[in-house]
Amino acid sequence: MTDKTIRRLHPALRDDIGDLLTQRPVPSHQLEQIDPFLFLNHHGPQVYGPHNRGLPFGPHPHRGFETVTFIVDGMLAHRDSAGHESVIHAGGIQWMTAGSGIVHAEVSPRDFLEHGGPLEILQLWVNLPSRLKMSAPAYTGLQRDQIPALPLDGGKVTLHLIAGEWETSTGPVRSLTGVFMSTVAMQAGGRLKVAGLQGRNVLLYVVRGRIGVGDPGDLVNAYQLVELDDDGDALHIRAEADSLLLFGHAEPIREPVVAHGPFVMTTREEIVQAIADYQAGRFGSTQA
Repeated sequence: MTDKTIRRLHPALRDDIGDLLTQRPVPSHQLEQIDPFLFLNHHGPQVYGPHNRGLPFGPHPHRGFETVTFIVDGMLAHRDSAGHESVIHAGGIQWMTAGSGIVHAEVSPRDFLEHGGPLEILQLWVNLPSRLKMSAPAYTGLQRDQIPALPLDGGKVTLHLIAGEWETSTGPVRSLTGVFMSTVAMQAGGRLKVAGLQGRNVLLYVVRGRIGVGDPGDLVNAYQLVELDDDGDALHIRAEADSLLLFGHAEPIREPVVAHGPFVMTTREEIVQAIADYQAGRFGSTQA
């Protein structure tokens, strides 16, 4: 067993959306993707006052990939053209398969608009291989208590298992492509060891805190994404301070990626078709 090593660290770049604080580590000028992880936005942390406008993500379409939304703090209302509707609170997640095409809205619920409060949200886009891009749309919304919280390292580490397997536990989301997905809360001094990573690409982003990767290890600060070398099959992480991590891994798809706004396909012709289908109303509507 050999350790994976850091190839490069990618700081999240500030790219606010209106009054929503936003930082994005991928894509960037140095990193197009960590196949199949295409895109990561880190919104907040910030505090909204009473009578605010809330999140700006009204109805919009997607095709060809999946979105995973992590509500670190605050709350988020979801509604889509496949008939799914929910309000997810802090510690919960939303996993949506856009597949052949869906229209969804991710906005602040009425209670948040009226009273305000803290908000911090991560949104990740996960690519689908060409054979699955036209899968039927699907949605899973989970509150904090529906996600297994696995205590590790004597309780110094808690792994919130969203998708995939960890020892004898299985996450509640069944990924179409075998993606492992979690968030990891670490107390200072806590250690996490992950094996079985040969041939899989790792997504590791520090939401808050500071960690060391490897042994003796390189330090990684908050708002940094870790790009690892292909060598090695194990990962060692230690918390230099109380930390929260986004941690996932997956088999790379190794197919062309042609992206245009909210559509991610493998050819330009498929993008043209996606636009035509959306404009013709074939994705449906979020209206009741």
